[in-house]
Amino acid sequence: MRLLINNYRFKIIALILFGLLLLIGFNLTSLHSLDNYDLVNLSINRFKNLTDNEIILKLLDFDIGSEKDDENVIQNDNEDDKRILLNKTQYEEIFKQVETKQYNMVAKSKAKATFVTLARNSELWGLVNSIRSVEDRFNRKFHYDWVFLNDDDFSEEFIETTKSLCSGKVKYGKIPKEQWSYPDFIDIKKADKARSRLKELGVIYGDSESYRHMCRFESGFFWRHPLLDEYDWYWRVEPDIKFYCDIDYDVFKFMEDNNKVYGFTISLMEYQRTIPSLWRATKGFIRQHPQYLHKNNFLKFISDNKGKTYNLCHFWSNFEIASLNFFRSDKYREYFEYLDKTGGFFYERWGDAPIHSIAVSLFEDREKIHHFGDLGYTHDVFTSCPIDKEFRKKQRCSCNPQDDFDWTVGSCTWRYFELNRLKKPEGWQNYKDW
Repeated sequence: MRLLINNYRFKIIALILFGLLLLIGFNLTSLHSLDNYDLVNLSINRFKNLTDNEIILKLLDFDIGSEKDDENVIQNDNEDDKRILLNKTQYEEIFKQVETKQYNMVAKSKAKATFVTLARNSELWGLVNSIRSVEDRFNRKFHYDWVFLNDDDFSEEFIETTKSLCSGKVKYGKIPKEQWSYPDFIDIKKADKARSRLKELGVIYGDSESYRHMCRFESGFFWRHPLLDEYDWYWRVEPDIKFYCDIDYDVFKFMEDNNKVYGFTISLMEYQRTIPSLWRATKGFIRQHPQYLHKNNFLKFISDNKGKTYNLCHFWSNFEIASLNFFRSDKYREYFEYLDKTGGFFYERWGDAPIHSIAVSLFEDREKIHHFGDLGYTHDVFTSCPIDKEFRKKQRCSCNPQDDFDWTVGSCTWRYFELNRLKKPEGWQNYKDW
């Protein structure tokens, strides 16, 4: 009798568990497809009268808004800069998990990888310093190739000088005119007015045409250049940057062997005035293509309210080590083409950094995004410097840890660590009021 009762209880519990699984949608074989989802049996209220696309967004807890948000995507309203107030209480919690990292001085094989630099002839001497820094700290050990791109022909001086500094094969390419000019659908007069308005507001590069062409190229075309066809990985290098620490492991192989997609070193907030409609356009794209949302996405890094608004956090793309195949994918290509048609690169001043960051945060597994906090890096006024004294000594770092930006209020790197439950370096609290 006791055995029968136990069996009966077991059956009841099993039925209850099965019912719960049905309610929360775990009978989906994949959140990227609803082909096998029996909508007839899904009669619970929260899915009632929803389309397949809307159900995916519900399951992924993404507040996509309504189709009305897509109307008049590009706005010309004079919006004040949005200031994000960070919750300082979050600084108090230190997580224990640390990402495993292997320092392999000599890799068994090299990755299909290259450095990529977009530069003009006039930037040669600023670029010379960048190349020397990369070669001295890293590439003299690994001899990876270097691809230089320009919207004009490179001068003999540029080619001779850069070739003498690079230890790997060097290639020079010219950008097709159609990738560095106004597309046919852009209203030139409207674009002129937009530049004038941002100049009056004092926005950096607000009146620059070339900067907009650069951002559009870095967002949607660099990875299409034929010189990159043979590579799977790239490391972006710009003029006037510097690396401070010895890099004794193959970062490309690290990305490849650890199944990473995107690597960054500095993260910060974008100027709101340059991208007032970017998030609205992004939500319009997601509404049409919810299948591209990864089920383990990093939405919380770029939004504090389940996708209602963009919190302006982005990975600074002047340094990025990433998979070219991610940018070649249908999801990224279609995302760029959707954004491009809105005119935001020219009617506003959309940068490639927030676009890369939003795309990888929504379309990829969050675990495939990696923070390189061990390189020591400076671009413009921002520096990433390891604050661990023993590490700096071991890797012969020449940066001042007091200049480190990673753990300050203006940085988003602390958010990356907390959302991934990674342990912050000892002494990080001393930098938050930088």
